[in-house]
Amino acid sequence: MPSSSVQMFTEPDEYAAALRQGTVRLTVTQRGIFTAKLCTVNLHRLWMQRLSEDLARTSHVDGRGSRATIVFRTQPGPRVIRNGVELGVTSISQLRPGQSYYQHTSGPTSHCGMSLPLDEIASLGAAVVGHDLTPPNDDLTLTPSPDAMTKLQRLCAAAGELAEDAPAVLAHPEAARGLEQALIEAMMHCFGGGEVQEDRAALRQHAAIMRRFYRATEQYFDRPLYVPELCREIGTSARTLRVCCQEHLGMSPKRYLLLRRMHLVRRALSESTPAEMTVTEIATRYGFWQFGRLAVEYKALFGEAPSAALKRPLLH
Repeated sequence: MPSSSVQMFTEPDEYAAALRQGTVRLTVTQRGIFTAKLCTVNLHRLWMQRLSEDLARTSHVDGRGSRATIVFRTQPGPRVIRNGVELGVTSISQLRPGQSYYQHTSGPTSHCGMSLPLDEIASLGAAVVGHDLTPPNDDLTLTPSPDAMTKLQRLCAAAGELAEDAPAVLAHPEAARGLEQALIEAMMHCFGGGEVQEDRAALRQHAAIMRRFYRATEQYFDRPLYVPELCREIGTSARTLRVCCQEHLGMSPKRYLLLRRMHLVRRALSESTPAEMTVTEIATRYGFWQFGRLAVEYKALFGEAPSAALKRPLLH
């Protein structure tokens, strides 16, 4: 049954849970109060999510294996880097089903993800475009013709406006079918021509290192990690890890691990009460020994003092 929704988020974890690309773990990297807007449109076979975020962030995505997904920018803005490759406003990234990857942004961004079942994209490729559109084994970035790209972006914007202003239209089966066919046709035109840039060997090697990096951070998800032990764990040098993190996370591993510890502190504070734990106990558990500096950095990053997070009533 076709449906749509428009949601606003201020909690990064809640926002990440609503994204349909797969399992998303998100870390905000810019100071301020995070807000995001997510427009979800589910048609008969095609799914679309149009999203906008107001702060820079990095995320790890474990993709779904049953659908063919494309991602593209909906307007110009700060950089979006996925798996070490920049996604320009005139290009489309085609994701490998079940792919795991990092993505980071350098500021407020807006982009869109669309997906179809794998059998649908295969049959459409043969019937409409005349060649196989089965998702690639490696990353693929496509630069369609300007007209094809503009049409896809305009239809995406129109779907988002309907979800916000006239959701009953999208809930009507025939109206939804018409919009779905228009979006599919626009996708096929983008695939029908243009310049294709495939993943390079060095990027594949760096992506493999970052997969080991992610497995290590997940294995020790509840405790702080530091660069020397991570290098030993994943079998690479500090210099190589620094290059890989700069490509995939937009920051050094040291900076990422610091932000990770800040988020661990925030999660622990939100799950505790003053009767159970103190800010000092939580801070030292995650490797923060200069409490005044932690308080300043925490408030700058999350918009509140650590003590305020600890005093907030627990959610049930």
